[in-house]
Amino acid sequence: MAHTGTTDRRSAVIEVTDADFDAEVLRERRRTVLVEFTAAWCGPCRQLAPVLAAVAEEEADRLKVVVIDADGNPDTVTRYGVLSMPTLLVFRDGEPVRQMVGARPKRKLLLELREQLATA
Repeated sequence: MAHTGTTDRRSAVIEVTDADFDAEVLRERRRTVLVEFTAAWCGPCRQLAPVLAAVAEEEADRLKVVVIDADGNPDTVTRYGVLSMPTLLVFRDGEPVRQMVGARPKRKLLLELREQLATA
């Protein structure tokens, strides 16, 4: 299924679902993909939203940033064993290469992504 075409208020951050996760994340070959597993009730997820928006805009050539609602997309949550929100998974060529849990400031997130972005 094709990507829904919806972007949320975080502009360059794309919302994905169980239905289009494979197409939007696993089949992406041009850029590294950062996936945030989020939920409406998650306070730290709301804190992370502006950080992800800034990173998505600044690193658009090398990084695709997507969010998936954990409550509404249980298949993908189960597939990757996500237990806490927010969980960030980094994918390269369709494979998860890094996992991070919890909100963090932009500087820390960029440092944590440095290795994956260096080879993007």
